[in-house]
Amino acid sequence: MIRPSRVIQNLRQNTPTLGIALHLPDPGLFEMASLMGFQAIWLDLEHHSHSVAAAAHFMRAARVGGTDIIARPGKGEFMRLGRILEQGASGIMYPRCDSAAEAAEVVKWAKFAPLGKRGFDGSGPDVPYLLTPMRDYLQKSNENTFIIIQIEEPHALNEVEEILAVPGVDMVMLGPADFSVLTGIPGEFGHPSIRAGIERVAQAAKKAGKHWAATCGSLEVAKNYIEMGCRLVFHGCDLVYVHQGLTQLKSDAAKALGVSFQSNLLGGKSYLEET
Repeated sequence: MIRPSRVIQNLRQNTPTLGIALHLPDPGLFEMASLMGFQAIWLDLEHHSHSVAAAAHFMRAARVGGTDIIARPGKGEFMRLGRILEQGASGIMYPRCDSAAEAAEVVKWAKFAPLGKRGFDGSGPDVPYLLTPMRDYLQKSNENTFIIIQIEEPHALNEVEEILAVPGVDMVMLGPADFSVLTGIPGEFGHPSIRAGIERVAQAAKKAGKHWAATCGSLEVAKNYIEMGCRLVFHGCDLVYVHQGLTQLKSDAAKALGVSFQSNLLGGKSYLEET
């Protein structure tokens, strides 16, 4: 009865998956994306104010089309991580991982024994709702739950090989935004050090026989990453699409109607326009 993970199915077939990020707290957006056939949605509980209860509604909406939810808790939120899985997340994206030892802790809390020490409840939507025998649930849950370890600090990049060697870690992913901030090049996503970091992640994953994920700002970059072996690419975000649509409307209206707009931004531009 456990719903199989679309992402894991694609990984087994060596087929790439395109994921999108949804930040606006409306289950309808998750339902629409799922019905449109998107196979993976990134649900960020690290930087956004969603509660686990709200996240449960988003995940329920995404199940109408069988979409995987990849949820990102905050660093060290191991108990919250378990509750997110019980609400039906297929994947965990764990941020700011410092070491192989920390990655092993993530596996311990995300996987049932003998792979980990995740606590058993068996009544939530991941089972779903008492409808799967316990032994089947434990096995199928382990098989259909994947873990992405995010590397965002420069020192952690030097441990990527050790992190990938941890049993239960399925993918690694460089976090380019925080990596750029922490290396003194904020927002310079085309900087050689960012490229070098992605290449190291790709090479380490290939050597370990595992996969890597990435976020990118264009389909051209996504295609390049896929050619490099990336099998989970995140491109697109509801907030970005709304921003782009409103920006285009302002431009079109100014030309067609002669109207003007007053911005309260300190510099008059968002960082999306600067980058």
